[in-house]
Amino acid sequence: MTVPAAGAADREVPDVFDPRGYADGLPHAAYRLLRDRHPVAWQEEPEVLGWPAGPGFWAVTRHEDVVRVLKDARTFSSHLGATQIRDPDPADLPFIRRMMLNQDPPDHGRLRRSVSRAFTPRQVDRFGTVVRARARDLLTAAVAAARAGNGVGDLVTAVTDDFALLNLADLLGVPAAERELLLDWTRRVIGYQDPDESGPPASGPDGRPADPRSPAMLQDMFGFARELAAHKRRYPGDDVMTVLASDPELATPELEMFFFLLTIAGNDTVRSAAPGGLLALARHPDAYRRLRTGAVGTATAVEELLRWHPPVLSFRRTAAHDTELAGRPLRAGDKVVVFHGSANFDERVFTAPHRLDLARSANPHVSFGDGPHVCLGAHLARLQLRVLYEETCRLLPALAVAGPPRRLVSNFIHGLKSLPLRLVDVPPGK
Repeated sequence: MTVPAAGAADREVPDVFDPRGYADGLPHAAYRLLRDRHPVAWQEEPEVLGWPAGPGFWAVTRHEDVVRVLKDARTFSSHLGATQIRDPDPADLPFIRRMMLNQDPPDHGRLRRSVSRAFTPRQVDRFGTVVRARARDLLTAAVAAARAGNGVGDLVTAVTDDFALLNLADLLGVPAAERELLLDWTRRVIGYQDPDESGPPASGPDGRPADPRSPAMLQDMFGFARELAAHKRRYPGDDVMTVLASDPELATPELEMFFFLLTIAGNDTVRSAAPGGLLALARHPDAYRRLRTGAVGTATAVEELLRWHPPVLSFRRTAAHDTELAGRPLRAGDKVVVFHGSANFDERVFTAPHRLDLARSANPHVSFGDGPHVCLGAHLARLQLRVLYEETCRLLPALAVAGPPRRLVSNFIHGLKSLPLRLVDVPPGK
């Protein structure tokens, strides 16, 4: 593994690893310094929040280099060390590699084709109708609750968490009584760095926190997936799990990992992007007014809001052989981590990147990744976000931040735990 020698230049390299550094939003100053002076920069991986230290990694922050890493699966492997910054337990790697996200072509392609068959035009059309009714109902209820109180509503707890969760449950065909399990699993796996989300950490045999992505910590989810698949074989429905459960090419362990991937990624992509977009609109009232009046199209606005608030902060690859990136020599086995939030604000690609421009026409953001692992559910996520913003414009003449948002402590997911917005004006003395 390449370990760069310490020198004057290295001492100015900012830390973009510590999850606590994202509690106030994207670290734009650090990203800018890295892009300008250290586009492929060595990052130490100290022990943080009780999680053990790691060997370090290369942080990739320029758009051009991020895209190269994501597209070049032969050089930058998802399979060798999986896709999270922290190294998994070597004993867990065979299990983790069952997931499509942690595979390289051509194995990755077979599984991707299997799940793609589940997203039929009929399924998408039906899904869109349900999503719009749900967005309208949740927003209407949030406005009514705000009117009965102080005029303020937390859009995360009142709208976006349930919006993402219930849409996913419909897509998968999860019975209504079991739907809260999906949110519980998402919080456990995605929010494990944040005490508010993860709860008290479970301990492993060595007394350290147990990895929530390990086989031992996911048995309840996999057991549920097997039971749900058996139910769908007996009572098929118009949903993704019915399609997967009836696929003769899909082995049970692969089906379990699909359920895991769809539950976590399918929920948290929208769960993170939706409140981030609403916060951006609330902080830019002129942009929101243009969206409400139709001066800009919703589909174009969705892309700009995704660029502004990417739901995923980083993804890891592992160098499959010695190579070079932006002039830096990398050795086989080195961890290489791309930072989506930095790439989305790269001045080399985006004109005035710190201006929210809902009409931005050339918008090659990497919020859904790129290359063979580009987000499988990106079109469904875009559909949900477009519908939510359209219904927000219809029901809310103005958006105003009513208190500081609370962000997820994570170097992986760009999430919001709370977003207090003023939804209605309440007469004085009420």
